[in-house]
Amino acid sequence: MSPILIRLSGAALLTTALSCHAQHDSPPSVGPAGAPKSTKTQALEVGARVLQSAAPMRGFDIYLVGFHPMKDEPEKQMEAHHYCHQRNEDFAQCILFDGNTADANMNGIEYIISEKAFALLPAAERKYWHPHNGEILSGQLVAPGIPEAAEKSLMKTKMNSYGKTWHTWNTGHEGHTGEALPLGDAKLAWSFSRDGEALPALAQKRDRKLGTDTAKKRRDRTDLRALARPQSGVDALNGKFARPTTPIPGVADVAAQPAK
Repeated sequence: MSPILIRLSGAALLTTALSCHAQHDSPPSVGPAGAPKSTKTQALEVGARVLQSAAPMRGFDIYLVGFHPMKDEPEKQMEAHHYCHQRNEDFAQCILFDGNTADANMNGIEYIISEKAFALLPAAERKYWHPHNGEILSGQLVAPGIPEAAEKSLMKTKMNSYGKTWHTWNTGHEGHTGEALPLGDAKLAWSFSRDGEALPALAQKRDRKLGTDTAKKRRDRTDLRALARPQSGVDALNGKFARPTTPIPGVADVAAQPAK
């Protein structure tokens, strides 16, 4: 999944991009168990907004939507709403939610690094980082509401990048109801790198709710294939589905490349 919003042609485009992304709502399917907020709690919240700083939350203004399968249970698949902060050219951090409305549940985190940063990781660490080329070239990863030129530039900057994603709360997988509280261990999520791995309903529902067009984005990103280099982890889910899967053009696993 991937974020940075872009030095395209100045602040006006950036402002437009950030201001229009919430034009379609995607509400969560579950809510946390618990009593409604008391008057006292609401009063404390008002005071906190006036007196306290939320500095660490500033900059989480890049909105992306993609799909996450769990690496060890890839049939468990979900729509993931990312709110990201690009800290520098090689590192971004994202808070994950199950929707984009005020009552959305925070259900995970994702760190995103460049190809250059990934190359510095020790071999034992790389098994936690999923590749992004399949998400981008398939049209699965989108930045809803921003101008198409800005979205295309964003995706271009994230070609060959990697993400490390942990989901801390099962708020619902495709076809399954979520849990009312975050229970158990955090789950390592992965990315889709072959056609047929993602359940068709994921993209269909997302496109209907957010007004996106996954198939069109895939066609529009064909030229980005020229930038794609073989990545680690592309074949991590290959063979783990009962249904047939096929390669996404331009997406290749570095381990499958012939030795030089």
